[in-house]
Amino acid sequence: MKKGLFSKLVATFAAIIAVSFIMTAAFLSYWFESYYFEQRKGQLITESQFIGTAAVQYLEGNISSDKINETLTYIGNYLSADIWLIDNYGYAYAVSDIDHKKILYTQVLTKELEDLRLGHTIEKRGIYGDIFKVPVHTFDIPIFSRGVFKGAIMMHTSVSELKGTLIRVYEIIWISALFAIVISCIVIYYFSQKIIVKPLAQINYVADKISKGEVDKRVSIKSKDEIGVLAESFNSMADSLEEVEKNRREFISNVSHEIRSPITSIKGFIGGILDGVIPKEKENYYLSIAYEETQRLTRLVNDLLDLSAIEAGQFKLRIEEIDINEIIRLCVIKFEQKIKEKNLKVDVLMQDDNLYVAADRDRINQVVTNLVDNAIKYVKKDGNVKICTKSKGDKALISVFNDGPTIPENDLKYIWNRFYKGDKSRTSKISTGLGLSIVRSILTQLGEDIWIENKESQGVMFTFTLKRI
Repeated sequence: MKKGLFSKLVATFAAIIAVSFIMTAAFLSYWFESYYFEQRKGQLITESQFIGTAAVQYLEGNISSDKINETLTYIGNYLSADIWLIDNYGYAYAVSDIDHKKILYTQVLTKELEDLRLGHTIEKRGIYGDIFKVPVHTFDIPIFSRGVFKGAIMMHTSVSELKGTLIRVYEIIWISALFAIVISCIVIYYFSQKIIVKPLAQINYVADKISKGEVDKRVSIKSKDEIGVLAESFNSMADSLEEVEKNRREFISNVSHEIRSPITSIKGFIGGILDGVIPKEKENYYLSIAYEETQRLTRLVNDLLDLSAIEAGQFKLRIEEIDINEIIRLCVIKFEQKIKEKNLKVDVLMQDDNLYVAADRDRINQVVTNLVDNAIKYVKKDGNVKICTKSKGDKALISVFNDGPTIPENDLKYIWNRFYKGDKSRTSKISTGLGLSIVRSILTQLGEDIWIENKESQGVMFTFTLKRI
């Protein structure tokens, strides 16, 4: 888990956060640099108003050259800039730094004069001639007096000096970003472990235990998120697996019991005949009992094979139009001998002579046979059996009633289980306990329903539905 999902999760989130903070830091750096230079430009423009006023006064002869030089030196020191005053022909006539006196009365502006005469400011960065040995930021501002162009102010600031302040800001931004990335990775690591990795590891651990047969294991995760929903679904699956395992063991136990009983009887009777324990005159009697046990064993195996094939979907249903009333008539005739033996009164009540439904003839014949056989088996001698068919909407309702003993309420929920018998000792030989399971499986495959009712007076009624045509 740690080498797989956990590392991928942390790496992915860390990469996303790192890229996000790097992009944010880069944007802040770019934005702050632009902001800083805009602020610097605003500061230069503000101070240029004082310089421009002094320059006009100097040009008009109102102040001395020493005064103008003193003004330029003071403002230049304040702005950390070299300031030059240029006349309307581009010649320098005053500088703030005495080291630049060699440019006095030389033409330093030519191409830019046209833009300056139009009142435009000019901004440049880079090496400025042979005056400055390092890149500078140059800002040229025109001077006007009474609407007449009087020259320009050139302000030079070392780019490295400007960026000295920016570098410190960059350091703060990038260190903060790096610190945020580290803290974020730690938080991701902690919460990934707590919220995702550990719960999944617990689910994986329990799944491994269940795969080894410990079906009673469960996941104890109480969160309300998707992991909690997954844990609930997993526990629900585990409950189903436990129920399946319980049913499997019970099924094996039931099958073993049902098969062992007739085999034991057959073995005992045949062994007695072979050993001479059973007298010759009684051999046919015990052989007939062994034959009945063989028949019982055959029915059990056939029922198991049918049920297994139905539940596995191996029986291909051949849906066709059939008359359910006709199937019921033939079924009653088939049980005529048993009905006479128990002296039963059988009523067949049909709404119409014919009731056509969409179903598989063989499977529905099996359903009706099992239900009628079940009713005859459990009704008392001289009892009543009633079979009814009627239409309700697009459905046909078929019910089979017998006035035998009702089924205890506690047993009703088990009636459809394999090998269910009201006789808990399972000594009764009249049923394999698979008939009703087969009935429900067939109807479920047809998309129909079946239910059971205990009548208030006495008796049990099974009712199932089929689609009408």
